[in-house]
Amino acid sequence: MADKAVGVGGVGFDASKRTWPNEVNVLMALVIIVAAFEILGRLVLGESFLLNTRANVDTLFNEQRLQVIILQVSIVGIIAIGVTQVIICGGIDLSSGSIVGATAMIAMSFAQTAIVNGNPNPKAIFSDTWMDLPVIVPILVGIVCGVVAGLVNGAIIAYTRIPPFIATLGMMVFARGLSRWWSHGNPISFPTESFAGIGKGMMPVFIFISLAILFQLIMSYTKYGKHCYAIGSNEEAARTVGIKVENHKILVYTLAAVLASIAALVLSSKNLTAQAGMGIMYELDAIAMAVIGGVSLTGGRGSIVGTVLGALIFGVIISGFTFMKLDAYYQEMVKGTIIVAAVVLDQWRQRRRGLVK
Repeated sequence: MADKAVGVGGVGFDASKRTWPNEVNVLMALVIIVAAFEILGRLVLGESFLLNTRANVDTLFNEQRLQVIILQVSIVGIIAIGVTQVIICGGIDLSSGSIVGATAMIAMSFAQTAIVNGNPNPKAIFSDTWMDLPVIVPILVGIVCGVVAGLVNGAIIAYTRIPPFIATLGMMVFARGLSRWWSHGNPISFPTESFAGIGKGMMPVFIFISLAILFQLIMSYTKYGKHCYAIGSNEEAARTVGIKVENHKILVYTLAAVLASIAALVLSSKNLTAQAGMGIMYELDAIAMAVIGGVSLTGGRGSIVGTVLGALIFGVIISGFTFMKLDAYYQEMVKGTIIVAAVVLDQWRQRRRGLVK
């Protein structure tokens, strides 16, 4: 007879049903998807998806495609790091994409150069006094935008007790309107060279990986991370043992918004322009990366490592469909299917472990 233990709330846990970490399952799924595109590429196109088959190239892997895969998910991946913490804490954040748009517009207006090709900047928002500022100025302005948005989200959720879905939906609409109002819908362009360097080359990937490592360590080894998991698993129990749930929720949503603002800085720097429509649907892609990476929508389970793997799955699917010369709308259909399948799998695994009835 299997040994059973009693967990939080008297829920039974069967030790015989213990499995390997969920990140291993996500990694296996990633390998399978890569293998599928590799096989399809050789059978249908006569080409390799990730390997170099040209005689004049010495490297084993197609480094250009590998770079494209991770580069195209790095900016949304930064957002997903924050979204992961929110979901683990038992919440949801629909405002991150709109925060990207608003932050990009506001920060870029402080990052403009006064002279473009010998003429005054045609996209100037402010006077020359606010042109050619040190790069730290637009960075700080962007971070402040994230802090304010996150504090508002967290305070509304913590102290009014309205569902996070509604609170962040309101911020999503407000921030999108703010991004359009800021320059009356006009794009803001021509940043300084130092600001443009933030998103140059593989810098978005470096920023994404650095933040992922940092927050994986924070979630694994600090009181902040332990409180996230505790609140997401059982909020009332967390409050009973002395965790300041309201304060912690404000902190979590603030960090998520700051990460969205960092993504906005990288995106606007990479594109050398800011537009009001930036970040549309980014929040859903970020949530999808987290869910595909094994983060439970019921809270209390998941990791940053899993989210990074979920982002890589996104990148492989997008690159793979491009490689197979399939239309973009197939990507959306497949992503939707994968998201639903990931949630169904998560529910099945929790029932199998005895975590849900």
